[in-house]
Amino acid sequence: HLRDVTLRRGPVPLVEHASVSVFRGEKVGVVGRNGCGKSTLLALLRGELGADAGEVELPAGLAIAWVAQEVPHSVQAVVDYVIGGDVELAGLQQRIDAARARGDGLGEAALLAEYEHAGGYTARSRAAGLLDGLGFDPRDIDRPLMEFSGGLRMRASLARALMRRSDVLLLDEPTNHLDLDAVLWLERWLCAYPGTLLLVSHDREFLDAVVDKVLQFENQRLTAWNGNYSAFETQRAAARAQGAAVLARQRREAARVQGFVDRFRAKASKARQVQSRIKWLERLPRILEQHEESGFDWAFETPRKLPRPLLTLDGVAAGYGERRVFERVRLTIQPEARLGVLGRNGAGKSTLIKLIAGQLAPLAGERLAAADLETGFFAQLELEQLDTESTALLELRRRGGPDLPLWPEQRCRDHLGRFGFSGERVFEPVARFSGGERARLSLAILVARRPNLLLLDEPTNHLDFEMRESLLLALQEFPGAVVIVSHDRALLRGVCDDFVIVGGGAVTPFDGDLEDYARWLTRPIEVAPRIDTAAIGPRDTPAPARERGVDARGRAAARRAGLAPQRDPHRQTEQRLAELAGQRSALEQRMADSTSTVTSRSRSSDRSSSGMPP
Repeated sequence: HLRDVTLRRGPVPLVEHASVSVFRGEKVGVVGRNGCGKSTLLALLRGELGADAGEVELPAGLAIAWVAQEVPHSVQAVVDYVIGGDVELAGLQQRIDAARARGDGLGEAALLAEYEHAGGYTARSRAAGLLDGLGFDPRDIDRPLMEFSGGLRMRASLARALMRRSDVLLLDEPTNHLDLDAVLWLERWLCAYPGTLLLVSHDREFLDAVVDKVLQFENQRLTAWNGNYSAFETQRAAARAQGAAVLARQRREAARVQGFVDRFRAKASKARQVQSRIKWLERLPRILEQHEESGFDWAFETPRKLPRPLLTLDGVAAGYGERRVFERVRLTIQPEARLGVLGRNGAGKSTLIKLIAGQLAPLAGERLAAADLETGFFAQLELEQLDTESTALLELRRRGGPDLPLWPEQRCRDHLGRFGFSGERVFEPVARFSGGERARLSLAILVARRPNLLLLDEPTNHLDFEMRESLLLALQEFPGAVVIVSHDRALLRGVCDDFVIVGGGAVTPFDGDLEDYARWLTRPIEVAPRIDTAAIGPRDTPAPARERGVDARGRAAARRAGLAPQRDPHRQTEQRLAELAGQRSALEQRMADSTSTVTSRSRSSDRSSSGMPP
């Protein structure tokens, strides 16, 4: 329960006089613009800071889990790091070790039984399942944590939080380091989670699937709404319309009464009526006017030229060193193409984007680019390319393309203003910007370059709802070609006309939609055959199978059945069962030895007390 709570960041109020309650088992989405106080609210619930005013009431003994932002640079195996999230099992293991050290066989046996009841012998398989769902290769779970990239270490930290037996789970933008496959898996996991969830996210489809209540930060207020995100948007729109109507009616009534007061204030015969109306005005309920937060209004600059085709990959193989990620790829990108790239984590989606961008040379085949190709590449690490000592205005001038020297300063400032950098903010150091602000600046720079081929690798990370909506609308109107890797289904649905799937050493067309892809992910599948892809472009390319009278859904199902990770789930399960059987036999033998030792000691003691030789 929050009762009349005020939170501040320095002198700036994030929320004032907030009173809301969250009940056991609710799944709550926390929404609002970047910097409004969402993460501060979670820190308040974790006990890391206190309210500036008001009262926060939490039941005693709540087990609260959250994702640690600092992941240790450790030689510990990633699976062991995740198992460590189960603090109850870790405590039991310490007690077992202590009993073993002091030779307390009976105590150890009792603790081992408790350990088994608590699921200790299945802890590794549970941790491995979490890591698999979040995109780790099963062959890598025993690798040291320090060997993984920052993004994968954050996934491991998320798995560790999910491993804990918690009453309350606090998640702050958990999908930022995930691809679509992992997002779909996490969505299913959270729907089945029995505890209370507070989820900060800007992914509307993820929120729609998971939450049943929304806490909204807006204009320093915190408001609770029942239902998922779509229900919240509907209710908020209705409330705003109703509030505007009531406010207009109240203003009309107040103006009429004020007119009476002004006309008859000087008349003694009307003094009592005037005073009565003045008191009525003073007691008039104060209705807050709804202030719409300013949105983003921008579009991509018109490309200088639109050659046809923009790019062709002819029998291309790509990889790193001697390792080939995929090969025999045939892909033609025409202007106005809208292509979404799907595939499991590590299958090669980013490799394909880098190949198209020209940042990765083919190992075989040809990459044929048009002479007038202008590529705009928004990579996952694009934010790290910004000079933190520079300003938004200087970064735009330095990296915004060949036209920028011709732009007067006012045009540069107007351009940045459409991305939320207004007034003196254009002169602030980039080091002061949040992740969302850096993402907006990177997009502003990309737009100024006037590309005719946009390559977007997870472009919505760190962007709030308004900026995501603005990006979607801008991409719909962009006259050039777009290739997207994203876990944001709303963006993929709103922009992409075609999909390819990367996996099994191939890049193949995917004839289904995102629902078909979600179903495909849950099926056991085999290694994909290497099939050349068709040209991707506007509707002057060959008609889709369904338009040619072919059963596209059946053909898509056949193709999906052929795409797979390279592992046999049945053989893996059998091997795991054999390992567990061996562990159980060893433990039973240890327990038998402990019991035998205790019995032997007891008999020796009895003989000593009766005078018999031991």
